[in-house]
Amino acid sequence: MLDMKFVRENPEIVKENIRKKFQDQKLPLVDEVLQLDQENRTIKQEVEALRAQRNKLSKQIGGHMAKGEIEQAEAIKAQIAADATRVDELSAREKEVEERIKTIMMTIPNIIDPSVPIGKDDSENVEVQKYGEPVVPDFEIPYHTEIMEAFNGIDLDSARKVAGNGFYYLMGDIARLHSAVLSYARDFMIGRGFTYCVPPFMIRSNVVTGVMSFAEMDAMMYKIEGEDLYLIGTSEHSMIGKFIDTMNKEENLPYTLTSYSPCFRKEKGAHGIEERGVYRIHQFEKQEMIVVCKPEESPMWFDKLWQNTVDLFRSMDIPVRTLECCSGDLADLKVKSVDVEAWSPRQKKYFEVGSCSNLSDAQARRLNIRVVGPDGKKYFAHTLNNTVAAPPRMLIAFLENNLQADGSVRIPEVLRPYMGGQEKLEKK
Repeated sequence: MLDMKFVRENPEIVKENIRKKFQDQKLPLVDEVLQLDQENRTIKQEVEALRAQRNKLSKQIGGHMAKGEIEQAEAIKAQIAADATRVDELSAREKEVEERIKTIMMTIPNIIDPSVPIGKDDSENVEVQKYGEPVVPDFEIPYHTEIMEAFNGIDLDSARKVAGNGFYYLMGDIARLHSAVLSYARDFMIGRGFTYCVPPFMIRSNVVTGVMSFAEMDAMMYKIEGEDLYLIGTSEHSMIGKFIDTMNKEENLPYTLTSYSPCFRKEKGAHGIEERGVYRIHQFEKQEMIVVCKPEESPMWFDKLWQNTVDLFRSMDIPVRTLECCSGDLADLKVKSVDVEAWSPRQKKYFEVGSCSNLSDAQARRLNIRVVGPDGKKYFAHTLNNTVAAPPRMLIAFLENNLQADGSVRIPEVLRPYMGGQEKLEKK
């Protein structure tokens, strides 16, 4: 969410940013919010003047009464009553105006970083760099669910009966591998200096609207019927929410946290045949990382965060690349985002396994996450988030890149301590 003062002083910058994000339908909102802002300030001035006048007139009543000037005193009382009615009318309108201003300000997108490429959608994202040599073996690689089934590691039919499409049972070595990846990702991030956390898996509506746009909320979140609670779509939501309404000492920054959680997503929309199986699902588990820092440090932390994911995947011998998200692919709160994509030797292309985002002070402004410096100056923190690892999707990349010609799956050395020392998975 932008600062109203910034919008007031830079309306054309705000409009140009909307155009860069190809959201021209939001352009009228800028003029509307400016008009409402002017009305709101006018209302406040009038209310302040009326209240000052009331205080002044109230002091005169006693003087008139003491002199027996009853009519003058009653006239002043009538004026005070009329002014009070006007204040009530203005206050009611002020509440309406401020609610509409808040709604609009939460709809106008954040100002994107100047380095962000301009493009309409994810088809115009820009490759930054590749890490590791993408290899296509000389044997056929089955679809990921077929690989899992070879180890008696997945049961989609039973899950469909129990919960419907978009759910799964993982079993045996595949289930253990799933947990091993999460445990390794946890320890990997602890080794990078992050504090491990297990957060609440449900959050209130004010936290939801604090961490994401209305469009994201509608497309992702599951609401708990009859309660002001939502299932989280990622632990970033509750991790950033941890700092709601806080005043943080600058000397304590940055906060660097890594968190585990299950994630729940509606996953609305049509998806292609390559997204069946466990690629796009309603429930999964994830290791996440978040940073709360000073504004001037957020670009540095942004680069550190996506590099952590690259290093994690490379430690398991999975080739990856980074992709700069274009303007049209950025969610409204984000100023800059890089996707990490893993190589799929079966598809002979990369696919997304993580996303790193810098949200500047957008979430902090919505959630009132402030910092006080040594000089007493107060300002909003910057927040960032990134995926460490999100199995079972990550298992797709892992299984395809470590599958051997005989159908076994090699276990990289870093994962072996979490797999009881196993060096490979054998077909059942």
